[in-house]
Amino acid sequence: MQRFRFSSSVAIVVCVAVCVFAAGCKREETPVTFEPNFVHAMKYQIKDNVSMDQASKDSMWVVTKMFGTPDEPKLPDFVAEEEDFAELLDLDRLVRASGPADAEGRGLYRKHCALCHGVTGNGRGTTAAILNPYPRDYRMGVFKFKSTPLSYKPTREDIARSIRNGIAGTAMVKIPELTEDDVQALTDYVIYLSWRGETERALIDDAVMEGVDFEGGERIIDPELANSPDEEEQELYEEQWEISEEIAMGIAESWLEAEDEVLEVPEPPSDFPVANSHKDFVKLSQGDQADALAKSVERGRELFLGKVASCSKCHGEKGLGNGQTTDYDEWTKDWTARIGIKPEDREALIPLLARGALPPINAVPRNFSEGLFHGGSESSDLYRRITQGIDGSPMPAATFVEGQFEKQDVWHLINFIRSLQTADAEDAASADAAASEAVGTEPKASPAI
Repeated sequence: MQRFRFSSSVAIVVCVAVCVFAAGCKREETPVTFEPNFVHAMKYQIKDNVSMDQASKDSMWVVTKMFGTPDEPKLPDFVAEEEDFAELLDLDRLVRASGPADAEGRGLYRKHCALCHGVTGNGRGTTAAILNPYPRDYRMGVFKFKSTPLSYKPTREDIARSIRNGIAGTAMVKIPELTEDDVQALTDYVIYLSWRGETERALIDDAVMEGVDFEGGERIIDPELANSPDEEEQELYEEQWEISEEIAMGIAESWLEAEDEVLEVPEPPSDFPVANSHKDFVKLSQGDQADALAKSVERGRELFLGKVASCSKCHGEKGLGNGQTTDYDEWTKDWTARIGIKPEDREALIPLLARGALPPINAVPRNFSEGLFHGGSESSDLYRRITQGIDGSPMPAATFVEGQFEKQDVWHLINFIRSLQTADAEDAASADAAASEAVGTEPKASPAI
């Protein structure tokens, strides 16, 4: 299912109008709240035919007690008790990033990010529905563009880099007025929203897997038991709270582990050149190493079309992104295919769409002729994307076969991908980004990986 995509000019007009309206709004008179993950609860209700209302309320109570509110963020108590956890986030930076957009010394997230990503970090901001791809929903704890392998969290610097530089070809542009302190505060806040949102999801997941009998009155946690005169009820509450803390701790540990899992990109081989950009590719193709580059490109073409690397299956034989174009990302599959609903079945999706899910759109592979790479365009970035895949997307990690497709061959693929870019693609991308930054909105949205 391919959703209608707004052109660059239409998207700019719409987003500027929304931004002007938002800028003209007065400071919020009522407290802003985080939105419960109704979609995550509803998918289990549909799958198991059991009301998840209480489960949603219980999980929301836990994360509010642990993480506070959009105006008054906090960290779980165990963070202060465990030295390692204290390194994950800085409360002062969280306070700076949180709060109303017009609050002095605060409000960075709501000023610069919430319009697309939403106050809750659920990817459902005011402009989300018109963008392709949709803004990232942080609550799954999955991030596409990072220096770590599949299934691992990104590092702090991975997130900071996306905030600092923007993501080429998407609505996430570089914001010139952000200082490095601002970037670090926003990085903390993105991790905070992700940690909070993933904890909420995991509490529900754990209860479902453990067979909690919601219909029989069992709970994820019952706050009223905390002050019960009955000792057994108090012990039950303490057990429920301990389980909740263990879940939050596990997620925190996964963030801390990321720093030790960074993929070190090897130096390119010395027996043939590797272009670090399209301009570099053009220069090399006209210089003394032209023949060696041409042979590398041809080897890359063979791999691209071959059955082992199988790049053309999705990206098309000419790399135009016109191969497999009907797949979906993991954010969509999580609440559709994972519970047996086809993303194309709009009637079956109605209960989920009514609770905040955005209509499924296809994850279209990268069109290499455009020369735009969401995860960075340097050779080291492309090396990571090819060898490690892209989390949350249909792009898998490379499968190497001795004598047919080996790690050194990745550099040939990179050269071949460079050769597919049209001469004016880089200039067009730069002009589009410059125009977008001039009006404070996004370049033409470009899908997928």
